[in-house]
Amino acid sequence: MINKFYTQKSGQYGKFNKQQGVVLVISLVFLVALTAVAAALMQNTTTDMKMSGASEEKVVAVQAAISAVDETINNQLNIQPINVFTQGLNRVPLYTSAQLLPVTTKTGASASASVINNPLFEEFACPRSKVASSVGIIECNFLQLRIQRVYGRNNTSNVAINANIAQQLLTNN
Repeated sequence: MINKFYTQKSGQYGKFNKQQGVVLVISLVFLVALTAVAAALMQNTTTDMKMSGASEEKVVAVQAAISAVDETINNQLNIQPINVFTQGLNRVPLYTSAQLLPVTTKTGASASASVINNPLFEEFACPRSKVASSVGIIECNFLQLRIQRVYGRNNTSNVAINANIAQQLLTNN
């Protein structure tokens, strides 16, 4: 059986072409292929955005930790009534993070200090501080200030900044 249709132009009946549905099938195949490519590109973009966000969080955490070093030193020199850095060598490790950094710090960091002179807590000469008088050489504490800042999803990552400090000791003379 042959399907016929009427055309106004010729005024006659014509036959249906059996290949008219092939264009629809080919266009659907191309549409599915383009959709798969677009979905893959969107997945790749999402991963890139996550990596970029994580990298930004790390940079912010490092900058906050560096800022906390400055804040800790300023807190000891200008704010605290007793400067932890000038205390006896055996007392320094006993101080808590709250005594080193202000409680209201916006950096979100924690601080700890440890003596790095030697295990016997002996005093050493300050770097570049030889005095040409009868007093002799100025003695110093050598401390390591360690600042830690957690970051990331669920605070699972940690950045640590170490700063070495040579603090002149008060003399008994």
